[in-house]
Formats: sequence, C-alpha cells, structure tokens
Amino acid sequence: MEETLDAIIIGGGMVGAAVAAALGQAGMAVTLVEGGKAPEAIADDAPFDLRVSSLNLASQRLLEQTGAWSFIPEARRCPFRHIEATDEAETYQVHFSASDLELPHLGHFVENRVIRHALWQRLAELPNVTRLCSVSPVALVRGRQHTLVELDDGRLLAARLVVGADGANSRLREMAGIATHDEDYGQRALIVNVRTRLPQQDVSWQRFMPHGPQAMLPLPGHHASLVWYDDDEATLSREALDDETLRLAIEAAFPARLGGIEAVRGRASFPIRRRHAERYVQPRLALVGDAAHVIHPLAGQGLNLGLQDAEVLSEQVVAAFQEGQDPGGQRALSRYARTRRPQALAMITAMETFHRVFTGPEPLRHVGAAGLAVAERLGGAKRQVMRHALGL
Repeated sequence: MEETLDAIIIGGGMVGAAVAAALGQAGMAVTLVEGGKAPEAIADDAPFDLRVSSLNLASQRLLEQTGAWSFIPEARRCPFRHIEATDEAETYQVHFSASDLELPHLGHFVENRVIRHALWQRLAELPNVTRLCSVSPVALVRGRQHTLVELDDGRLLAARLVVGADGANSRLREMAGIATHDEDYGQRALIVNVRTRLPQQDVSWQRFMPHGPQAMLPLPGHHASLVWYDDDEATLSREALDDETLRLAIEAAFPARLGGIEAVRGRASFPIRRRHAERYVQPRLALVGDAAHVIHPLAGQGLNLGLQDAEVLSEQVVAAFQEGQDPGGQRALSRYARTRRPQALAMITAMETFHRVFTGPEPLRHVGAAGLAVAERLGGAKRQVMRHALGL
C-alpha cells in the first residue's frame, strides 16, 4: 500500500473524470480507477457516435473551470439556441429561446466520448492525478482516518475520501451497502443517428406522444440524433428494420421542417428505468452521477445532474482541503448530500410527472397539452424554468 491519498475516484466516465480534474487542479492527490480502457482520440471527421448528451450552461462552465472545455473541438459540438416542446397533434407548444435571457445559446450537444476524452486530456496535465485503467474495486474497508480500496489486480489504495462514479450499476455503492429505489417505465428508447437534408439546426425539438416522446437533437453539419420512445415490442421492431425502411418510418413520424432524413447512420436502443440511491454519502464515501441517481431521459438532464454533483462535491471537498480540514470528513460530505439529494429528487419528480401526464389516459394528456400552451404565455415563469434548466 502506498501513502494515503486525498481521494480515490471509482469510475472514469464523464462525471468521475470531472471530479478528478476539479480535485486534482486544487492540488489534491487523486487516483482515478477505471474498469475499462482510457478513451481514445476522435478525429474531427469521424462518424458521430450514438451516445450524445446535452450540456447546459452550468455544465459548460464546470468544464471550462476544470480546463477540459478547450479540448472539445468545435467540429464535434453543436450549440442550440431554441427548445421546442409540443403535444401529439402539435396544437400546443412551448418555445424557449436563448434570446429570452439575452444568452448566445442554451447549451451544446456533444458526444459522450468527446466529453470524456477532453476530461482525460486535462487529467494528463495534472501531475498529482494518477489514472489506473482496466482495474476494478473488489473490497472496501472504512476506518476513522481513511478508507482502504482493494483492486482486482491486488493493489491496495488508501484515501481520506472515496467517490463512487461508476454508473447505474455501481459496484462501489453495492459494496457500501447503499440500497436504491428502482422503477422500470416499460419504455424503450431508440437512438438513431441520421444525415439530414438541411444543414445544422439550432433547435432541440421534442413531441410528447402517448407511448413516449420523440426528439430530434441537432449535431454539427448535416447530422442529427433522433430519440424515439415506445414500448419494448414496437421499439425492437423498429430497431430491426433495414436502413431505408427505418428512414421512411422516421420521415413519416417526424416533421419535415426539422430537416428531412437522407440516410440512417446508426441505431441502438435501451430500456428506460429510474434508480435513486437511499443516501449519497457514508463516512469517507460519496456517490455522484448515475451511481446516485438515474432519471427518465426525456429532458436530457441526466449528465447535467451528474456534473452538478461533481461541482458541488468538489467545492465542498476542496474548501475543506484548503482550510486544512478533513476533505473526507462528515462536514464536507453532509453539505454535499444536503444540497444535491433534494435537487436530484425534485428533478426525478418533475420527469416522473411529465411521463405520467403525457403517457396517461386521454383526459390527462389533454391537461398536459393545455399546460404547454399556458407555459408559453407565462413569460416570467418560463424564463425562471429556463434558468433552472440551464443551471443558472
């Protein structure tokens, strides 16, 4: 066993790497433990990956503060300035615009692998951050002064704080004995990368349908990412279609004004589930990102929630470290949990409400559609919702 570290981060995805970067640039001794391989560089002209996230302004700010934003090539990020949500018949809609808040944009759509690679490039610049790949934790032993983490290659690490950022099926959360509240929504999301006839749009579009929403997310150039929710049978049937038949099905279901579809470039699907940890912290341990909460992705807020976890936890831990206090102590971790768990629960509740309203019986769906029209007319309330969604 080497000397005691300030922090061990389990999970080298986007949220875990963000925590490591924030702690590392504050001078803390950090080891990042990643079960897979290090991310590889992506050429500017490489095909777009299916896994795309919406980064709001708060997430962009965190990436800027950690020094990772400059590593995201402009050719791989797509700013959006408008958000449009409509009911099934597109009779009612609510429209959010960056100009309403005098902002240049509302956020960016970026591939997950590009965000992760940018963060790892930043980590490579921090001499006090060690990255271990293709290793996983197998045991956890908590003491009063530090926590021991045993890895499957036989190494034993000690740190004053261990952070679980290892995803929805977190091994660290399981070893810590933290239970979760789970729900299967009975939906499946089909993700399709397409080439569009029109060039890059700046509108994030979503339509609420009885079996789940449809969404079109812009990507740079003549590209977009489509998300089509439905029950398992319908989604798997669409996923099995050949490219041309799937293209025609998309053109029949999605508005032509969004750009028209020239070609299908890739597709995949995944089930929609909710998961929420009963607690975010234990002595010398904290959960962030999907290890703490998995929400319905209909508003695209999952990664933003995780990066907000990273920001708040890092602020509390770094403040304790810089004041000569214990960065893994109860004071810092309690402040993190008191801040983040209610906020995540509020977002989970909001997404749950949207899902129940727009996939419920006809009278309930009509109430939801009318609610969009009301929201569109309430300028002050709409701007407040925008500020909340943007993390401002």
